[in-house]
Amino acid sequence: MSQNSEELLQWLEGRRSVRRFEDRPLPPGLLERILRSACAAPSAHNRQPWRFAVVSAGETRRKLTDCMAAEFRRDLQAEGLPEGEVETRVARGVDRMLHAPGAVVLCSSMAEMDHYADPRRDQAERVMALQSASLAGGYLLLAAHAEGLGACWMCGPLFAPQVVRDALDLPADWEPQALIVLGWPAERPEARKRRPFEDTVSWR
Repeated sequence: MSQNSEELLQWLEGRRSVRRFEDRPLPPGLLERILRSACAAPSAHNRQPWRFAVVSAGETRRKLTDCMAAEFRRDLQAEGLPEGEVETRVARGVDRMLHAPGAVVLCSSMAEMDHYADPRRDQAERVMALQSASLAGGYLLLAAHAEGLGACWMCGPLFAPQVVRDALDLPADWEPQALIVLGWPAERPEARKRRPFEDTVSWR
């Protein structure tokens, strides 16, 4: 393995999910550059079924946050969690969403994917769209890392897709999958324990 390859692997392993950010804005053009890099991801049939909704700070961000928080609160209460724990978990999510300099809702779209009468094949096509959108999201995280930013993938939109659509007035075919918050990191999280490599690979 060359030194450059080793350095790349160390860089990849050095990426962290960052949830606390410095209170300073992203330079003009930086987020667009990151999103353009995300669009370089591979995709099924090269249909590129990812969509990105950039959520500006201010009224739009507050509306999205309030709507998602209300849905999250209802879900936690339905699970029977103590009210104190409910509010703690809701407040944690609200803080991350409101105070991140950048926020992007990652969506998938079936508009340009193939459609089949066979439900099995049609479902497989939907999974391919989701896989492709997820790859673009992964590229986004790595592009942010390359720019010196921290970022965190939040799955909240999966649990409240219509709420997100309504809050952002998204096109009908945009299916919210994740919210990615990013900015200049105000923390350096420790590496989390990883599953042993031998448990994840089967050599056949």
